[in-house]
Amino acid sequence: MRAFTELEWVKRTVSMSKRFFHRIRGTEETMNAQAEILPETTADAAPTWREKLATAKTTIYTYKIQVFKGISVIVAIAAVSAAGNVYVKSNMNEIYQVSVNGTNIGTVSDPAIIAQFLQGKIEELKAQRTDVQVSVEAPVYEVQPKTVFNGRGDDTKVLSALASQLVAKPVGIELKIDGNVVAIVKDEETAKSILETIKQNYLAKEAERNAKKSGQVSVLSASVAPAPTVEQTELLSVGFAEQVELNQVELQPEQVPLDPQETVKKLETGDVQPTKYEVQEGDCISCIAKKFDISKQVIYVNNPQIKNDMVRVGDVLDLTVLQPTLSVKTEEKIVEMQEVQYPTEYIPDDDMRAGRTEVIKSGKNGMKRVTFKLTKENGLLMEEELVSEEMLQEPVTAVVKRGTKVVKGEGTGKFSWPVVSAKLSSGYGMRWGKLHKGIDLTSSNKNIIAADNGKVTYAGYKEDYGNMIIIDHLNGYETLYAHLSKITTKSGTIVEKGEKIGVMGNTGDSDGIHLHFEIHSNGSIQNPMKFLSR
Repeated sequence: MRAFTELEWVKRTVSMSKRFFHRIRGTEETMNAQAEILPETTADAAPTWREKLATAKTTIYTYKIQVFKGISVIVAIAAVSAAGNVYVKSNMNEIYQVSVNGTNIGTVSDPAIIAQFLQGKIEELKAQRTDVQVSVEAPVYEVQPKTVFNGRGDDTKVLSALASQLVAKPVGIELKIDGNVVAIVKDEETAKSILETIKQNYLAKEAERNAKKSGQVSVLSASVAPAPTVEQTELLSVGFAEQVELNQVELQPEQVPLDPQETVKKLETGDVQPTKYEVQEGDCISCIAKKFDISKQVIYVNNPQIKNDMVRVGDVLDLTVLQPTLSVKTEEKIVEMQEVQYPTEYIPDDDMRAGRTEVIKSGKNGMKRVTFKLTKENGLLMEEELVSEEMLQEPVTAVVKRGTKVVKGEGTGKFSWPVVSAKLSSGYGMRWGKLHKGIDLTSSNKNIIAADNGKVTYAGYKEDYGNMIIIDHLNGYETLYAHLSKITTKSGTIVEKGEKIGVMGNTGDSDGIHLHFEIHSNGSIQNPMKFLSR
């Protein structure tokens, strides 16, 4: 645009010169015309108009050539300037100034070649090591555009300078469990694969254990009520009990990432060696657990072939107590169908001898759907939470006529919770290869109360149950209260429903402070949840 402007200026200069010469020519013609009509003067007289015009004409002719030359020079200079500007303009190039940390390292013709070059060099450096992951730190550079005459970027020099500042470091992924470094593996993908393998190994073992249990035929005594029917089992979540962190760290020369299979084994077992035991004469599950100072639950989990606590001399049991660095934590939802014991309405009869009864109308048990949430760590049950109850079929009340003579301590047939604000920690049914004959309850209120009127028939200590109380309700029902820390009643005492009989504890074969509660009907063990509802 500037070149075109200067050409226009040359044109205007030439045009002005032409107009100037036209004016000179016009002035000359005018002077000639005026000279012809003016009178002549004498020599002594003052210069006439004709003489003045002649003098002016001579002056114009004298400077005409000089003016023309001056203007011609100006026009020529302007033309050369315009042409030079066009040439310069056409040879101006844009290049790019490159600097690293404020230091200029040269210019390039195109900034795109820098990113492309660095990416290729980084991939090349990473490919040099296949046993570890390589992290490459690239220099941070800045690019500024710059326009120069006949400029050319020094691409080779700049790219070489940038390549010399690339820093390659071997790195690995640090696996931390609860803040402690337990392994360093090749990369994040390997670390995540290890964690997923541990989860899948656990789920496979659980499926195998469940398959073995389902294939067993449980032979229960006729005096034991059947376990509730499991209607649905759903795995809610699979995670880890510990806090897991994955962090990238620079490897030292002597460090080598662990093999993934070795890492899995280390995290699952804690490098504990297997422990086998051959059953001896007089052994029982509780005896073996005490001998090796381990939980009975470990024996049940490791040996799913055990049923109803039956072990025989010569049986080889797996007593390995793994100390896994990483524990798989699962949450499961179990839906069970449970019977609801029917209540009994008693009609006093003055003509009937005390203690005698006559059924007027038979009762019928109801049915309810109960949902539990189980929390396990490495297959060991940590918590059992009662989530909901849905009554599907209401029980039908039985009507029984009985004698009017009141027997002191006779129960009502309706049971209350033996702990105020109770929380179920383990339900009735098959647990760890055997029948759990009652329910386990916990509460912030540790007082234990009689579930119904009755007579205390036992108040003392038994090996498995610890401090326990048995109450005969004199109507065919008995209740059992176990693992108490303190007994506040004694055998032979008549107690009323809701009366305090002891304090919750952790005595006997117990894994924590709780109450183990059982209900027996005419010698048959019942599911207490049949009699208790929220």
